[in-house]
Amino acid sequence: MSDQRIKNIVIVGGGTAGWMAAAALSKVLGRACSIRLIESEEIGTVGVGEATVPHLKAFNNMLEIDEIEFVKKVQGTFKLGIEFRDWARLGDSYVHGFGTIGHDLGVLPFHQYWVKAFQSGRADDIGAYSLNTAAAPLGKFMASATDVPASSPLANIAYAYHFDAGLYARYLRGYAEARGVHRTEGKIVDTVLRSDDGFVESVVLDSGEKVSGELFIDCSGFRGLLIEQALHTGYEDWTHWLPCDRALAVPCENVGALTPYVRCTALGSGWQWRIPLQHRCGNGYVYSSKYISDDEAAATLMKNLDGRALGTPRPLRFITGKRRKFWNKNVVAIGLASGFIEPLESTSIFAIQSGIVRLLSLFPERDFSAVLIDRYNAQCAFEFERIRDFIILHYKATERDDTPFWNHCRTMSIPAQLENTIRLFRDSGRFFRDADEMFAITSWVQVMLGQRIQPQRYHPVVDLLPDANLIEYIDGVKKVIAACVAAMPMHEQFIARFCKAPEA
Repeated sequence: MSDQRIKNIVIVGGGTAGWMAAAALSKVLGRACSIRLIESEEIGTVGVGEATVPHLKAFNNMLEIDEIEFVKKVQGTFKLGIEFRDWARLGDSYVHGFGTIGHDLGVLPFHQYWVKAFQSGRADDIGAYSLNTAAAPLGKFMASATDVPASSPLANIAYAYHFDAGLYARYLRGYAEARGVHRTEGKIVDTVLRSDDGFVESVVLDSGEKVSGELFIDCSGFRGLLIEQALHTGYEDWTHWLPCDRALAVPCENVGALTPYVRCTALGSGWQWRIPLQHRCGNGYVYSSKYISDDEAAATLMKNLDGRALGTPRPLRFITGKRRKFWNKNVVAIGLASGFIEPLESTSIFAIQSGIVRLLSLFPERDFSAVLIDRYNAQCAFEFERIRDFIILHYKATERDDTPFWNHCRTMSIPAQLENTIRLFRDSGRFFRDADEMFAITSWVQVMLGQRIQPQRYHPVVDLLPDANLIEYIDGVKKVIAACVAAMPMHEQFIARFCKAPEA
């Protein structure tokens, strides 16, 4: 039998997506496969993401990256969740925390029992029963403890990272190059397709060099240099449901404590993020150009900074949506080249990670089996659509009518599956998670409750637990969470002790 293994991979574009792909492919495939990454310093990168979700820990573990070294290199801090301000109503605030809520009792999740207790006035806000949600506003943080019982909430703390995306790409570049990845500086000026099947044969650089490959990874950002400009794959526009189409980003000096969470504040025509790193604080305004001008958005952003600005706002234009195919012929789009969902829940780097891991799982031979490609595209589409629905939930489930932007969001039609999800939860607090969906039930529950979607009733099995036992159960969880939070150090203390970065 002839050797059908792919031995020549070309990655088009660097940045977070390109170097994550290069690092993972070089780790798994080793030097048996030639991996070449082409990027241009002149073009630069968007620098996707300063905030992540806990899934990134698994990616770093796959690469066998030391967490302490990593956090120091990327000026990182830790993230227990996201605080949302002014979303359902002006003056509202809630935290979407990672991890669990309480502990489940039998077949029912904790929140079902909480609903009954809350409706009778015997329970506090749902955040009091989640370690992350209770600890984050107090500025507490620690990694999972090894000297406590396995049943303790401190034994399994879910957390993610805030970091400088440029430093992360640089860190992964060093990792990948040490494992044989060859970087080429240059602009791609042309793409050559095979005449018989339309596959990409090579790309042509501005130097005149022609770079051939068997598998091409398109990490060229919104341009989609291969997946769209060369292969004309097509794009699904989701602007009707997610009307924000622009963002401005600017760093500022740190002021006050380093919070172990991202803050997302709803504004008149979008929302503003605040992400604390060790050496600075990242800020941005995601907005709809239909409802506010770029100048007005910039003025609003600069007015709302905590500290002195360290630059001028950097603009970004986008259309929320996805490619009709993530993998077309011998091109796999990763990162912004595959699609974009605004960064409200820090999903951009997760989408990169997921695309890479899925590619490794369905890695092809040179015949590029259509079965593998179809499965890859179906899984990516499902994942993107469910993330999309989760983001839409934040906008749709609002009572705000103070601006035209929020009036549009409150009254817009939404995908049928999301409509059914909301209806089911409002009816009786139930939620059913589809296979391989990114966000767990605890995420949906916290956001729906935070957006004032209150269940009208609860699961009838809850009534099998006597009321006295129910209150004892609910109160017991709250006391355990409070004791655990009290035992946690401050976020800054943890960083200073374990992973303080050198001065920038």
